[in-house]
Amino acid sequence: MITGYSIEQVLPHRAPMILLDHFVEAGDDYGICRVAISENSPFYDAASKAVPAYVGIEYMAQTIAAYAGANRLKAGGQVKIGFLLGCRKYLPQVTEFIAGTELTVLAKELVRESSGLSVFECSISSQEQVLVSARLNVFEPDDYQEWLTE
Repeated sequence: MITGYSIEQVLPHRAPMILLDHFVEAGDDYGICRVAISENSPFYDAASKAVPAYVGIEYMAQTIAAYAGANRLKAGGQVKIGFLLGCRKYLPQVTEFIAGTELTVLAKELVRESSGLSVFECSISSQEQVLVSARLNVFEPDDYQEWLTE
């Protein structure tokens, strides 16, 4: 189990696009992060006092990135950029994440191919109640610059 990193250390993102608050832990095939919904949260809507549930896709993607970053750092490497390719079966039980709610985001790797393609089963929960579940397809190439210039 990998712990002890800040969210800024394990993500290739920079403020203000780091949407998660804390990196909790990572293992060989999973990562866990947390975010507390507040008026300071990116995408917070003051009228509804909440963040729309569709932002959960990015919470999940960033948890996958944190998992990958933590494992790379543990192995002596560097955090790398990856790509969210798609989302399947995004099943929200709520339409928004209400201010004052602490969310736990879990990403569990189901499939990893040598090409850099992976599939993750993800969930967002609060007080052990699953609010959203989904499967995300991601790609982490050896050289991300190559994919950005083509």
